[in-house]
Amino acid sequence: MTEKTLRMDEVVKKRKNKKSSQAKVTGLWKIIKIAHPQFKLMMLGLLFSIVGVAFNLMTPKYSGKLINTFSGQNLKNIQLDGMLVGFVLALFVGGAIVSALGNFLTGIAGEQLVRNLRKIIWSKLIIFKTPYFDNVKSGETTSRLTNDTSQVKTLVANTLPNFLTSMISMVGAVILMFTTDWHMAIWIFIAVPITALLVTPVMIFASKVGRNTQDAMADFSGESQETLAEMRLVKSSGAEQYVLKKGTNQIQNLFKFGQREAIVDGVMGPIMTMVMMGLFALILVVGSLRVAKGESSMGTLFSFIMYLFQIMPALVSIGTFGSTFAKTQGATHRLITLLDEPVEELDKGENINVEGLTLKADHVDFEYETSKPILHGISFEAKPNTIVAFAGPSGGGKSTIFQLLERFYEPTKGVISIGTHNIENISLNSWRSQIGFVSQDSSIMAGTIRDNLTYGLESEFSDERLWEVLRLAYADKFVDKMPEKLNTQVGERGVKVSGGQRQRLAIARAFLRNPKILMLDEATASLDSESEAMVQRALEQLMKNRTTLVIAHRLSTIVDADEIYFIESGEITGSGTHQELLNSHKLYAEYVSEQFVTK
Repeated sequence: MTEKTLRMDEVVKKRKNKKSSQAKVTGLWKIIKIAHPQFKLMMLGLLFSIVGVAFNLMTPKYSGKLINTFSGQNLKNIQLDGMLVGFVLALFVGGAIVSALGNFLTGIAGEQLVRNLRKIIWSKLIIFKTPYFDNVKSGETTSRLTNDTSQVKTLVANTLPNFLTSMISMVGAVILMFTTDWHMAIWIFIAVPITALLVTPVMIFASKVGRNTQDAMADFSGESQETLAEMRLVKSSGAEQYVLKKGTNQIQNLFKFGQREAIVDGVMGPIMTMVMMGLFALILVVGSLRVAKGESSMGTLFSFIMYLFQIMPALVSIGTFGSTFAKTQGATHRLITLLDEPVEELDKGENINVEGLTLKADHVDFEYETSKPILHGISFEAKPNTIVAFAGPSGGGKSTIFQLLERFYEPTKGVISIGTHNIENISLNSWRSQIGFVSQDSSIMAGTIRDNLTYGLESEFSDERLWEVLRLAYADKFVDKMPEKLNTQVGERGVKVSGGQRQRLAIARAFLRNPKILMLDEATASLDSESEAMVQRALEQLMKNRTTLVIAHRLSTIVDADEIYFIESGEITGSGTHQELLNSHKLYAEYVSEQFVTK
């Protein structure tokens, strides 16, 4: 019974290994098909490479014949066969030219493959759903876009063609050696498997090291990019030593993998040199003995030495293929996982004009993670051209409501509608184009002020129109003082402008979008009193004749709101006007007293 069980386990393991191997090849083939490379160009390049191999295989044979023409001739009166010399030279030069052309064509096809693959991944990345970016570091994603795609290109455009041509070269060389002199060829036939036995364990070790290095590099890229993007936080928090230690540990981890790769490189070279010199010596000894006995010729010995020089690089190339293929499996798996991520369908749904329609949430629940509710039973209504304020303690879920309205996430329960339309049935492009959003830390992209004002807008805008929206946002004066006005560079993430200036630029951008629904997420929360006053005046201009949803920060905003919803612990515990809530909601009255007494 035990033996039977063991046999069954072995069968199951073999099947699993077979399936795993098939899955690896299938994954690579899937990536190649997705990238739509120039198969014709690749096959043509491979054909040229094979022709080049054929030329190189013929060269030793005819070089041997050329050597044999010297036999028995007086060294002072050697007569060369001009036609044979020309033919050998043609094989040498022709083989080099045809092989170079083959390498060029496969290289171009590989570059086209990686270009197509990167385009496809980039086009997917920009429409990934927001939860992906919540869970995956940007540096890790960048590594997938650059390093992993390059790894696929290396395999498909370089290593794979070299492997195929090396196999043909090695097999062809061995066959020709046997047809030329099987007595000497038998020694090569014995030596090749021995070489494979020596090299295979090193290649298996190299493949594991390669995969681990790729993963470690992606982690380091993610951490370093995140740290460099938040250097102000690092410095203000005094976290230099913490960041230094963390980065040093990751660098040390990469160093460990680098050491293992150095071991592989250090061992592989001497092994191949030892085998090469051993075979070279063996062929010389065996060949010389056969020539001395008259059983072979100098030309044959010369041909064998040339074939040997073709076989050894082919063996190295075949071994390299195994290592590169193993590395690429990790890359293809990660790329397929990336491409299988759910995406936003921007054009799916109706194009609805939301102007004049009532925005309503009906018993909406939401959770970022299963069984960890953030919002529960949220219901509210925003009539056209009214101001609706959300107030309440920090962490209550106010900003999450805005993210649901922006459709960064979908409610786990309930419906958000505009008029009679569920917003989920409206195309994302149509919906988001009619919403203006100004947050407490508005994003600014690296580039000019002009670039940031028109970011995401397809229409062309005159300088007069840009200055108009800057004036409405009370931003025209500080922009006019800048050295290059609208063409002034704001730096990465807007570091060359102040917080108040950044907010006013965001408001000017909102004016330019001319949204039907305006959402303000504590847009003045982190500003000094002077900047806050200017931004508030700009916001008041922007809020005119629009449906406005605002997370309240100023007392004046609450007082002026047509309807206020008080949110605590993910639930609406009261609603009404400011005065109504003061009279009916004790916690609201305390909150207003605590939060706005200094405003």
